[in-house]
Amino acid sequence: MTLSSLLPPLTPVKELPQSLRDQGYAVLSAQDVAKIAHVDLEQLLGLNQFWEGLPRDPYLKDGGRYRFRRHSSFEMRGESLTIVPHRAHWQSVDYNALHGGIERWFEPSQAQLTNNPAWQSLLLGLANVLSGVKQVNTWFVEAHQFRIDTTDGIGRPTPEGAHRDGVDFVAVFLLNRVGIKGGETRIFDANGSAGLRFTLSEPWSLLLMNDERMIHESTPIQPLGPHGYRDTLVLTFRSNGFQDSPGRSQQ
Repeated sequence: MTLSSLLPPLTPVKELPQSLRDQGYAVLSAQDVAKIAHVDLEQLLGLNQFWEGLPRDPYLKDGGRYRFRRHSSFEMRGESLTIVPHRAHWQSVDYNALHGGIERWFEPSQAQLTNNPAWQSLLLGLANVLSGVKQVNTWFVEAHQFRIDTTDGIGRPTPEGAHRDGVDFVAVFLLNRVGIKGGETRIFDANGSAGLRFTLSEPWSLLLMNDERMIHESTPIQPLGPHGYRDTLVLTFRSNGFQDSPGRSQQ
């Protein structure tokens, strides 16, 4: 946990479970992500089209217009993946001091994406890996499609700052970086002062974390050209149900 290079410290896929147990995190190349998903990398790259035209996030409390997103939720049991009825994304203020405590209704992920065999194989493959680290009956999974852009000069991937998400595992996939600088990933030991910083740049490379042990954030991005943006997919895996507002509503 003392590396300072901006090059990501890649974990061989065969060492992934042990790295999660010992270090609380692992960083995988795109090729190894494809191996976990049991698909060709080209099939994953084909999913990038679903990040075009994302709706703007209307909940940013800093008044920013830089974040666009969609959201979907799944239950995964063994080799079975079920998309659940569209629901609000909710976090307590304990985990998100800026946007916690409110139900945030984002537009759902596109059906063409969630029905795509490569998408489903990716989620199942990752769940299979995590079940080897922590045995659970059902994974409750939330998927977030993000685009952070620099139209107004700066974009903040994590406006809430360094945080945990209140889940078991968090997977952050870098899909694309276009015309930007910044966007550095920083992770910290939740129970100590050690930290690690690096920049994900390879499309479909992955940072996978034990959320109970690691705090994470991404630094702001700035434009290098007229239209800079950074696309990511964030998957959260929770073993004891979804996080729901005490006054849960349905849309």
